[in-house]
Amino acid sequence: MKIKLDVDCTPEEARSFLGLPDVKPLQDAMMKEIEERMRANLQAMDPETMLKTWLPAGIQGWEQLQKMFWSQLGGDGAKEKK
Repeated sequence: MKIKLDVDCTPEEARSFLGLPDVKPLQDAMMKEIEERMRANLQAMDPETMLKTWLPAGIQGWEQLQKMFWSQLGGDGAKEKK
């Protein structure tokens, strides 16, 4: 036996019916705080500083991947010189 129940209500109505708290004011306050912090951090960083912050890790990762790739293929040059 299957029973299907469709409830047509808004999320606010469902939340109050189930006795759950309304977290909308808390969520709004947190989003405002996050937005203010992000704006402050973006204004503090000029493009040159942002590139220095983000790129070195990416470039080092690519260099390490390239070295690993070439060492696996035997193209590191050390064997050719001997």
